[in-house]
Amino acid sequence: MSVVTRFAPSPTGFLHIGGARTALFSYLYAKRFGGKYLLRIEDTDRERSTQVAVDAIFEGMKWLGLTSDFPEIYQTQRFDRYAEVIAQMLAAGTAYHCYASREELDAMRAEQQARKEKPRYDGRWRPEQGKLLPTPPEGVKPVVRFKNPQEGEVVLDDLIKGKIVFSSDELDDLIIARGDGVPTYNFCVVVDDMDMGITHVIRGDDHVNNTPRQINILKALGATPPQYAHVSMILGSDGAKLSKRHGALGVMEYRAMGFTPDAILNYLVRLGWSHGDQELFTREEMIAKFDFEHVSASPARFDMEKAYWVSHKYLKTADLAAVVPEFDWHLRQQGVDPANGPALADVIVQQRERCRTLLEMAEKSKFFYASVESYNEKDAAKHLTAKAVPVLSALIEGLTELSDWQAEAIHAVVHAVAEKLGLKLGDVAQPIRVAVSGAAVSPPIDQTLMLLGRTATLARLAAAAAYAAQSAPAA
Repeated sequence: MSVVTRFAPSPTGFLHIGGARTALFSYLYAKRFGGKYLLRIEDTDRERSTQVAVDAIFEGMKWLGLTSDFPEIYQTQRFDRYAEVIAQMLAAGTAYHCYASREELDAMRAEQQARKEKPRYDGRWRPEQGKLLPTPPEGVKPVVRFKNPQEGEVVLDDLIKGKIVFSSDELDDLIIARGDGVPTYNFCVVVDDMDMGITHVIRGDDHVNNTPRQINILKALGATPPQYAHVSMILGSDGAKLSKRHGALGVMEYRAMGFTPDAILNYLVRLGWSHGDQELFTREEMIAKFDFEHVSASPARFDMEKAYWVSHKYLKTADLAAVVPEFDWHLRQQGVDPANGPALADVIVQQRERCRTLLEMAEKSKFFYASVESYNEKDAAKHLTAKAVPVLSALIEGLTELSDWQAEAIHAVVHAVAEKLGLKLGDVAQPIRVAVSGAAVSPPIDQTLMLLGRTATLARLAAAAAYAAQSAPAA
């Protein structure tokens, strides 16, 4: 059997982190078995669905690299198909028209609650042998209900939660089309999964109670139900429901925060799944090793600090070809043109040990691509004083004469200036850092100057020397 999975979000808001994990699990399972993964937009809720949300879903999936193996699929483009199946079910007697008004249904439920019974549709319009149905009221557009089996059990062998048994007499007759003809969620999902050959439905465990109804509809249509895997919810680090304060943000907000796609995927895959003690996985390793035997049935906890830890680990070892486009994006977001400086890959190599995210890296690397407009006040007060003037002047002289603008040669000049002036190496390096970057923190000074280039380095040292001279107290 060829595996086919799907991620089927409703476009009523941003693509949140829980949805991204569900998409990832669906993608990995399909790819592990050489199968197909599809993205289906469940937009039948016309009042709440928006094009902005649709765009956000596709943007998030593209950024994460969880792209569908099929063209875009929208439920609203399949209404004719749903109507066709409903007509077939009405003709086969597995569905029927119900004319009960909203007021009747409310009264019915109120009476059931008064008797301390579970509120449910009482089947008053359900056709049965020997049963006399009321005359349909005039001017009422009936809903269509599924004629759910009233005896037996629905057994769900969930790939994560194990065996779950539902009694059929606990399931009432579900509405599958409203009075205006619009099909309902549970019905559309069933027809889609049947038509698209979905073999494994991987989704959040808030859908567990929908599953027996969907299985019964599939069986009524003569289709074989897929296998189901219901993934437990994600909680905050404190065990409370995940919220924005815990990190329940839209996927693209994590891009803005400086995470790489692979770092987010690595963090998400470990929210509820494990492979021994391994913490970090390449995308290829995720595909090769993912299974449901090691997905926990207990809720996972989202820990923002752990997410930052994963991000840092990824930045230190990631393929530069994958990081460069994201680094470019972050620099441009800060109004910096990456063309005005050294190769991005070279800067990443120097910065990634000390930066947890690409946002942090971009902020600390802007000086390579844009002139220093001002100095950090505290750092300048400490390092660009009158004592720095002879240091900077000697550096300008030594670096101007340098024929080989490479790190080793630059280091030799800095070391020679320190020896000449009887200073520690740090007393020379720190004024350089503030001069060229605006602050007292940068990659190794020889690497920093090599990447910055001769022209920019000498110009910034001269400007810093003038600043230091002007800031010196009058005699």
